[in-house]
Amino acid sequence: MVPIKDDNPTQITPYVTLGLIAVNVLVFIYEASLPPRALNGFLHLAAVVPRELTLSLAGIPIDQPVPEWATLITSQFLHGGFLHLAGNMLFLWIFGNNVEDKLGHFKYLLFYLTCGVLAALSQWYFAQNSNIPSLGASGAIAGVMGAYILRFPQAEILGVVPLGFFFPTFRVPAYFFLGFWFLQQAFYGIASLEARTNIGMESGGIAYWAHAGGFLFGAILGPLLGLFSDKTQEESFYR
Repeated sequence: MVPIKDDNPTQITPYVTLGLIAVNVLVFIYEASLPPRALNGFLHLAAVVPRELTLSLAGIPIDQPVPEWATLITSQFLHGGFLHLAGNMLFLWIFGNNVEDKLGHFKYLLFYLTCGVLAALSQWYFAQNSNIPSLGASGAIAGVMGAYILRFPQAEILGVVPLGFFFPTFRVPAYFFLGFWFLQQAFYGIASLEARTNIGMESGGIAYWAHAGGFLFGAILGPLLGLFSDKTQEESFYR
């Protein structure tokens, strides 16, 4: 199921969401300009490498110019391919503008980056000795989705199901679409604990625990930062 748009207008121009999309696209263009060896080195430097983060947290120095804790942020702007980037930016645009509308620009940026950090730590917790770099904006975007499902559970999501040459569309409430997405991530995350070679980051695929963790932290942090406050009414009151 691929979302196309939501029926949920905003009252502001989502400058932060647009800026995040622009930065992600520019970083990916830079990635695409690098030869394979340089690209691998760049991704290893700026992505979260769980084993290196584990050593760093234990006080063992890592000989690289980017501190390992900083990769919890820089990794959020890296992507492993065009489809990875396109899918993440689509979800960010559909769900991010409404959350930004409710939180405000500054708190939304703080919320987004914090969710990304906590999502990366969620994945690290379950694979602390992995040498496979973890990267992508999906953990932070999962946090946005966690806030969205709380604030706009009844918002209609227009999506499409690719079936070969056919692309039937559907409309479902946000609580169904995002709830199903979260349960899927949690299921695969739990399944990975039973596998000899973990599903997800351990095999170089999808970091399911980052998605599930980001979603939960977004649902927690959103209300704490004012997700349910009505800024429009407050601003009208004080005019």
